[in-house]
Amino acid sequence: MSMRDKVTHAFEASFDRLPLILVRAPGRVNLIGEHTDYNDGFVLPLAIDRAAWIALQPRTDHRVLVHALDFGESDDFDLDDLTQKPGSWANYVRGVAWALQQHGYATNGWEGVMAGDVPVGAGLSSSAALELAVARAFGAVAGWPWDAPRMAVVGQYAENKWVGMNCGIMDQMISAVGVAGHAMLIDCRSLATTPVPLPPGIAVVVLDTATRRGLVDSAYNERRAQCEAAARHLGVAALRDVGVAQLAAAQPDLDAVTYRRARHVVTENERVLLACDAMRAADAVTLGRLLDASHASLRDQFQVSGRELDAIVEIAAAHPGCLGARMTGAGFGGCALALVRAESIQGFVESTVAAYTTRTGLTPRVHVCAATNGAEIVAR
Repeated sequence: MSMRDKVTHAFEASFDRLPLILVRAPGRVNLIGEHTDYNDGFVLPLAIDRAAWIALQPRTDHRVLVHALDFGESDDFDLDDLTQKPGSWANYVRGVAWALQQHGYATNGWEGVMAGDVPVGAGLSSSAALELAVARAFGAVAGWPWDAPRMAVVGQYAENKWVGMNCGIMDQMISAVGVAGHAMLIDCRSLATTPVPLPPGIAVVVLDTATRRGLVDSAYNERRAQCEAAARHLGVAALRDVGVAQLAAAQPDLDAVTYRRARHVVTENERVLLACDAMRAADAVTLGRLLDASHASLRDQFQVSGRELDAIVEIAAAHPGCLGARMTGAGFGGCALALVRAESIQGFVESTVAAYTTRTGLTPRVHVCAATNGAEIVAR
């Protein structure tokens, strides 16, 4: 059963009628551009065909009643008296309501059923998908114009200020502005977005290592501090403003670790822009080589990979149908991605799963992804 049918049938069973409104918002995978976002750099994510869905109808009061099929739980809250619900999926729903109010948007009551097929905890941004789906629901009920980039900012504000997770803008932005068949070049300084077509005849395959990220918070903070120190030494606002030659000239004045961290960010920004050029030229081979180079830099310069990530990337890259592979996300576990020729997908998946399980004793989860549109009203 499709996710659309799942939430529609559940709504009908609960309310004895079809929903008046159906919304969806996708998760994402970042094709290339890792740890560049907080350095004001470039990222190249795509919205994937895994999404959060909500079937709903307006209410005449200021209450929101929502049932989450995936958790078997419901939440009921008053928009005029928003309170925290820490540790619960419901806190994201409440947080978006609060963030919308903080940004001057009217919030009207509604009731609905939600479900999603973005894997939780796999680094595919299930939380951003939920935030943007909830924002879409509130917008559909209240009738104000949908401004996708602004809604991404609202979603990030909810996660930063209400939920308490200090995420960047990328996840919410791509969930809001995704374009089917395209990755999205996002300038993390200006928030300008540019759709870039995926080369024909290839698929993006997400490889979940079946490990969950450890040491991320401390390592993230340490890497961020090292990048900021390098930028201060170079006299720039962020490493986005540094070229490869300028960084090389400054190498003698930087300690070895700080230089390596900066080198990853500077070269990764360059790789993102080269990847866009390759995609516009439908050059999947060059794109694949850039993914390989990104992984090597994340492993050796930024040092945020790990045993399982390196293993699955190495195994994936060895398959003749794979054009390139790299870890994706913060690192130390989670997911990798591979660029695979469409005709090779079945063999690639089977051989990669078998080889990874043999090497690590873990069974990876594999998601063959297509690029989809961002948050949208599917039916009204």
